[in-house]
Amino acid sequence: MDSYIQKLFAERIGGELFGKDDKIYKFEKIKRAKRATMKSNPGIDLLDMGVGEPDEKAFDIVIETLKKESEKHENRGYADNGIDEFKLAASKYLKNVFDVEVDEDKEIVHSIGSKPALAMFPSAFINPGDVTLMTVPGYPVLGTHTSWYEGEVYNIPLKKENNFLPILKDIPEDIKSRAKVLLINYPNNPTGANATVEFYKEVIAFAKENKIIVIQDAAYAALTYDKKPLSFLSVPGAKDVGVEIHSLSKAYNMTGWRMAFIAGNELIVSAFAAVKDNFDSGQFKAIQKAAAVALDNPTITEKIKEKYQRRLQALVEILKDLGFDASLPDGTFYLYVEIPKGIKNGIKFESGEAFSQYLIKEKLISTVPWDDVGNFVRFSATFESSGIEDEKNKLNEIKKRLSDLHFEF
Repeated sequence: MDSYIQKLFAERIGGELFGKDDKIYKFEKIKRAKRATMKSNPGIDLLDMGVGEPDEKAFDIVIETLKKESEKHENRGYADNGIDEFKLAASKYLKNVFDVEVDEDKEIVHSIGSKPALAMFPSAFINPGDVTLMTVPGYPVLGTHTSWYEGEVYNIPLKKENNFLPILKDIPEDIKSRAKVLLINYPNNPTGANATVEFYKEVIAFAKENKIIVIQDAAYAALTYDKKPLSFLSVPGAKDVGVEIHSLSKAYNMTGWRMAFIAGNELIVSAFAAVKDNFDSGQFKAIQKAAAVALDNPTITEKIKEKYQRRLQALVEILKDLGFDASLPDGTFYLYVEIPKGIKNGIKFESGEAFSQYLIKEKLISTVPWDDVGNFVRFSATFESSGIEDEKNKLNEIKKRLSDLHFEF
């Protein structure tokens, strides 16, 4: 018999049916398939191209700073909405890498990672019936919390034929009239596409015309290839309408450190800080000081980019030889490709999920499927290796495992 607790769950997480839903989400399906495949193939390495986090630790200069600062008596207490050293470092970082000027006292606040930042923003802006505009495929957290506040999510598809940029003019008038927030993410996860100055100008004009705030999730902003990193805030008028969320997770190998910052429009930053002040008491000061050292050393990101670009280029060549329409992404460490229709004289693939499951079970290669707008899979260049030679061996192993397949596109 159900406990009385079963009837107390909020509707936003499932109400009385919480924990009883037998729907399996794609990441759980991937985990289950990986476990089953490894169990039935002992001694054969599963090549994990799906993990979306850096495969190496933070750089020594950052780790040593954390060790030193964690021993200091003055760093033991609450950090609240951030320490001055980190905000100043964030301000200098935006200037050095993106040529963006911000006031560290009024236009920057730290966050314990970018995910909590995205989760908190609806608290500041969404009332019942308000609309959040989001792009798909994409990261759903801000949309989830919009729904929890009884708001509505409107998804804008990212299509290959439009270089994975949203077509804002296609948004219906009744949606625009109720919209409060537009979330964009460039360089984009999972497509690897980057925005242009022209697109950002369009976004700014759209926001002003429709009285909407813009949140640009810039988690991969510094991980761009063959072009100078571009910040939304570097475009005139951006600070009038929005903010950018920068994370140290991907560009500094600091995923588990949970450090990010919000920069831009003073009012939006202030609103976020007010909400945040009622959620947490700030990240450990020693971590903030180590993160400040990281931001003061953007050459760290350059070294990380060299590795990802090398791996991505090798993946591109492997997949192109197999018939995929693959090219080096503008940014991120992801390679997003359309799946084949099937294998010649063999199995047909109806979805990215079906193809991804096939690769896991038959070839011991893990990827992430995306079927929101077309059928795609995402390969990640963050697979673990013990050095460049091991990296080459694993890439060669991918090529070997797929070489006996004759895909139809």
